[in-house]
Amino acid sequence: MTELRWPQGKSAAAAFTFDVDAESAVLWNNESVGARMSVMSHQAYGPLVGVPRILELLERHQIPSTFFVPGHTADRYPQAIRSIVAAGHEIAHHGYLHEQPTALTLEEEIDVIDRGLAALADVAGVRPVGYRAPMWDLSWRTPALLAERGFLYDSSLMDADHPYELAVPGHDPLVEIPIQWALDDWEQYCFLPDISGSGLIESPRKARELWQLEFDGLRRAGGCWVLTNHPFLTGRTSRAAELDDLMRYVLDHDDVWTTNLGTIAEHVRSLGLTPRSITPPDVPR
Repeated sequence: MTELRWPQGKSAAAAFTFDVDAESAVLWNNESVGARMSVMSHQAYGPLVGVPRILELLERHQIPSTFFVPGHTADRYPQAIRSIVAAGHEIAHHGYLHEQPTALTLEEEIDVIDRGLAALADVAGVRPVGYRAPMWDLSWRTPALLAERGFLYDSSLMDADHPYELAVPGHDPLVEIPIQWALDDWEQYCFLPDISGSGLIESPRKARELWQLEFDGLRRAGGCWVLTNHPFLTGRTSRAAELDDLMRYVLDHDDVWTTNLGTIAEHVRSLGLTPRSITPPDVPR
């Protein structure tokens, strides 16, 4: 087994990632929400305003990023998704209508993955190598479905500070790049009456402080800091300003490798790590 080590003598890694959910995040299990024009406008802010603003920040700081895109978002906002590709960033898979994998049958999950792949190929001209489960709710069958389709990595699990190789019985392993709820802007900013959110919208400064503290901790641990932001949330002006400062803070640490998830996954794959097996727990009856 080869120990995980970062390239060029770096002590840790960092990635700024963005889930371009748009309307799909609230439509997948409640299509009637589509009748609420104000709610739809809240979600549309992401591809219409948030994506251009975030792309400007990434260009300013020269940060390569990963954007997880539901197929529905690609079909509805092709110009926004093509602008991400044109800026040189990675497009990764995030379902079709942001469907929660654990709420689907096997046949439904297969259809969702394949529809998402088709939409991204048609709109963006890409075959993604990365996947993130909507709701961060991977099913036990999802890894095999991804491996069958040639995916390199997943970023949905939360059981480590460092990326690892996830064993997939009968298939090549997947690189797993862990995430965590503390590094998601949904818990800080999202509020939609009767739909989602706690009702408490945090100060962007407080959110940045939290994410910065998590960065400091993972840097000390030699881990991989993965921030998940949504353009319809963090794309708002005051939040984007704090993200700008956070990007500057991360880049000020020369010992941290800041790049996109695809590049991190390729590096991890090159190390020849022994795949790790994860199985469902036994539940006593």
